[in-house]
Amino acid sequence: MEPPSPATPAARRIPFRPLGGLFEQDDVAAVTRILEDVASGEGSFFPLPEEKEFEQRLARLVGASHAVAVNSCGTALDLCMMALGIGPEDEVIVPPLTFVCTATCAAARGARVVFADIDPNTLCLDPEAVRLKISPRTKAIVPVHFAGLSCDIDGFARITKEFGIPVIYDAAHAVGAMRNGVPIGNAGLASCFSFQSNKNMTTLGEGGAVTTDDPSFAEIVRQKKTFGFVYGSPLRNVTVGFNYRLTKIQMACGLTQLDKIDRIVELRLQRFLRMQELLADVGELLLPPGISRGHACHLYILRLNTSIVPFSREDLRRHLKERFAVETVVHYPAVYSWEAFEKLDHDRSGCPNAEAACSQVFSLPIFPSTSWEDLDYLRSALKQSISELSSRSVSGGTK
Repeated sequence: MEPPSPATPAARRIPFRPLGGLFEQDDVAAVTRILEDVASGEGSFFPLPEEKEFEQRLARLVGASHAVAVNSCGTALDLCMMALGIGPEDEVIVPPLTFVCTATCAAARGARVVFADIDPNTLCLDPEAVRLKISPRTKAIVPVHFAGLSCDIDGFARITKEFGIPVIYDAAHAVGAMRNGVPIGNAGLASCFSFQSNKNMTTLGEGGAVTTDDPSFAEIVRQKKTFGFVYGSPLRNVTVGFNYRLTKIQMACGLTQLDKIDRIVELRLQRFLRMQELLADVGELLLPPGISRGHACHLYILRLNTSIVPFSREDLRRHLKERFAVETVVHYPAVYSWEAFEKLDHDRSGCPNAEAACSQVFSLPIFPSTSWEDLDYLRSALKQSISELSSRSVSGGTK
């Protein structure tokens, strides 16, 4: 159905919801079935068969040979650092524009975090900027498929071929993403996905997975996520490990979420494309790149073109909330701006594109269930806010 042409929409509140996908009756039924089985005495909370089925189906979805379900993308990244043997003498290259765990997974192992700049258009880690930061101590690179747009996988593959440095992709935003029509879950040595509640699919609020085509790497991750055990006859404990497992109930919900992930991404894509049309004539805003089939459409991230407006991103966000009841979120401040990095060894030099983007980006509240009328309202609120803030600045009212 064609969306209606934009008009002046009625006032409304548009919150930034903490649920990025769809949670429906089939999800409720999957959880309830397990609880009822346990209550009847016929079932248990032992994770099989759901764990095996969830991992197999996820691997097929993302185009990988192996998937290991864990309890968050953060722990997935931790496990990959452990599996690589990252330690205090090593360096790991990451982008500044990302969630903190992309960097702290290396810092937690004692490694030095080296920030490299992003591509000014895609906002993904730039392979050419990475080349400038490679040293004899570089032991891993962690690019991010930012907002659901796949980064330059070919560029990073060339770096691995040339320098032998493994690439671990932070794919927290990228469930359903493709590059040139191919799923991205087998890129590099491994990819780390998130099923946290604001992602495109969720395993009851938290969850994650490591996917890879390397069976040996998958086995190391699998052992370390479950106290170092190898299950079989006899039961063996072969390494130091942790409890990073998903529960049976979470994976049951994950299976129903996998049933609808294509629908969720399509619903988000339709709304993202419509927003692109509605904002095409707003020169004060830089629209997100690559919004087309293959983009996972996790976040609709705008940039305020601060070079041509007399107010800041925070001025705009405040005006949108106070005047129009539109909530926005910043994804993200530069990782090294958090106070934790005052105490952590890192290199933040040479990242002007990231510095600029981190002062410009803000995410609109667009979800699978967002109405066309809400999109029209977002456009109206943005245009009016920009106009009012610009007029206020001329009269000396903007800080």
